[in-house]
Amino acid sequence: MSRTYDVVVVGAGIYGTTAALELHRRGRRVVLLDPGPIPHPLASSTDISKVVRMEYGADSGYMALVDDAISGWHRWNETFGETLYHETGVTMLSRRVMAPGGFEYESYQRLLERGREPERLNAEEISHRFPAWRSDQYQDGFFHARGGFAESGRVVSTLVQQARRSGIEVLEGVTVANVTVDRWVATGVATRAGETVSAGDVVLCTGAWTPWLLPELQPVMRSTGHPIFHLQCDQPKRFSSPRFAVFTADIANSGWYGFPYHPRANVVKVGNHGVGVAVDPASGERVVTAEDEVQLRQFLASALPDLAEAPLVYTRRCLYSDTLDGHLWIDRHPEISGLTVAAGGSGHAFKMAPMLGGLIADAMTANPNPRLSRFRWRELASETDSEEAARYHG
Repeated sequence: MSRTYDVVVVGAGIYGTTAALELHRRGRRVVLLDPGPIPHPLASSTDISKVVRMEYGADSGYMALVDDAISGWHRWNETFGETLYHETGVTMLSRRVMAPGGFEYESYQRLLERGREPERLNAEEISHRFPAWRSDQYQDGFFHARGGFAESGRVVSTLVQQARRSGIEVLEGVTVANVTVDRWVATGVATRAGETVSAGDVVLCTGAWTPWLLPELQPVMRSTGHPIFHLQCDQPKRFSSPRFAVFTADIANSGWYGFPYHPRANVVKVGNHGVGVAVDPASGERVVTAEDEVQLRQFLASALPDLAEAPLVYTRRCLYSDTLDGHLWIDRHPEISGLTVAAGGSGHAFKMAPMLGGLIADAMTANPNPRLSRFRWRELASETDSEEAARYHG
């Protein structure tokens, strides 16, 4: 622990693992620190699945980024020698006819502009093609074949294995207490065990814990928890591709999204991408409440009646590292030289995983990358609203 590295990366979630691998590829001597176990059970990256979707309403910048990321997911499947990204397609449903300004309409139009081929679906077509859905609830929507889900926890584990094989030192059981700074220059990190790790650059990939390590970010970054449900399913064929796909259910107005039958966990996972509740990452309770389950059951009864009474196998409250404006936060510290922050996933970063390492490495090295401009260190007024189009804001 007294050794000196070129870069110390703190946090072995999806940000940290991809950053460590990319910086190593660029010739840096990297150490990756995490409290462990990896994947950390409290980290946002952890769970059986995360949605991979190009659709971002009118935001063509994110759409292009995820389009490139999906190509990266396919390369990763080849590199890993197993399918951890499942291209089941994505079904985006609307209770009303899609109209300008709506999430589904704007996403559909941007896909067409990009040369993609989303398939428009009316109520009859939704019912015929995806029969698990109640035919009287969704009037409009589309299916887009380029998209699906990634087995998130397994992805992180696989990336860590890749890091170790490549010679990156991965140290579990290490909790960082603070960044060590000398005359406004980051010199490494100090651990809660009283040890120091010295490095020429420090990259904080600490998710919801970031504002506690850097209090200057507390006005613009907060931690929110969102309910996740794993449901027992006694009709796996009905809820498997191609008869069922990753879905959003009028998401900007409801928050509900979910997945087809999981090939390993043997459950159907449903979550809510909404307002959430404030959760302290260190001490807050991450429990799904009785009211959360009531809302889930109401949604299922109205939309997916075959799951309305399905037993719950597992629940968790997924922690978001939310920025006030909903955009990622990947940039060098404006006052402390040698310190880079990569956080603020805001509940939608994992899908970009194959692109994250390059973005973080470019930020640390000041390598020009036009995509970093929206993720820069920035001042945000307290009343700033999230601009992520799929998010339900209440």
